[in-house]
Amino acid sequence: MDEAKKRILSGIKPSGDLTLGSYLGAIKNWVALADSCDCYYCMADMHAITVRQDPAELRRRTVSQLAQNIACGLDPKKNVVFIQSHVPAHAQLGWVLDCYTMFGELSRMTQFKDKSAKNADNINAGLFTYPSLMAADILLYQADLVPVGEDQKQHVELTRDIAHRFNTIYGEVFKMPEPWIPKVGARIMSLQDPQSKMSKSEQDTGGCICLMDSPESIMRAFKRAVTDSDTRVCYDPDGKKGISNLLNIYCAAAGITIPQAEKEFENKGYGAFKTAVGEAVVEMLRPIREEAGKLLGDKAYLAEVYRDGAMRASQTAGRTLRKVYKKVGFVER
Repeated sequence: MDEAKKRILSGIKPSGDLTLGSYLGAIKNWVALADSCDCYYCMADMHAITVRQDPAELRRRTVSQLAQNIACGLDPKKNVVFIQSHVPAHAQLGWVLDCYTMFGELSRMTQFKDKSAKNADNINAGLFTYPSLMAADILLYQADLVPVGEDQKQHVELTRDIAHRFNTIYGEVFKMPEPWIPKVGARIMSLQDPQSKMSKSEQDTGGCICLMDSPESIMRAFKRAVTDSDTRVCYDPDGKKGISNLLNIYCAAAGITIPQAEKEFENKGYGAFKTAVGEAVVEMLRPIREEAGKLLGDKAYLAEVYRDGAMRASQTAGRTLRKVYKKVGFVER
């Protein structure tokens, strides 16, 4: 590692197909960091099982997510790209950190409250303690920065609390990570409910766009996107949430500013605007979908990528884990 470079760790759960929000809010920013930072990205399959998953689907989505990440421009030679469950140190450090995380801290996590409400018949221990596993994900790699959406910032703050507690007891073991929230495209909202973040769970409602969706499906979703009774295309996040969300998406896809987009659609109405947004997204995603399709046809290459990624990630993670095990008093194997 180049010591001058900041180290970054992030991941996305393969609990559904990657969405437009995943791409604009996370992966596109990851790609831009490859030359300036030391980057580690995982397919967070261990986090996915806090909610029941179909095993075959989880395996398919994990490999498909890897292929889509590479198709988005995440070069596995420049970045360490791996599957979380292939690096046992995540679970091993996760348990140690469980023992340094307070019940009250976990109880206050807003995502636990939200997911408990949505999965009332499966409020398992993993759902409660997964912020400790997320802390392990970050601290294993001594990450400087953690690219997150606003909804995950609370977990990075908890990670810092856990690291501080551990360091206070045992000395400077963990680096203190900082949340990094991109200024552009950090939060893409649902096309059907612009007050909620675009979610994989909305695939059947038309609220989200997935990277592998067909052009026809993408156009259909944008034409049905919720707007308002007005006809002006202008940016007003409080009064015109639907239109403002579409403007954010259009500007990200077309590479222009909000004022430029407003001027382009002055006096043109919502029909023409929604069509233009759909067409811009179709063209942005076309090369990604086509390249991911090719990669998914080469299973040997993808296996080579995730094996190499697991080996490189394990080398870094192992150094941290050995230090932690020694500090807490475990006998060296």
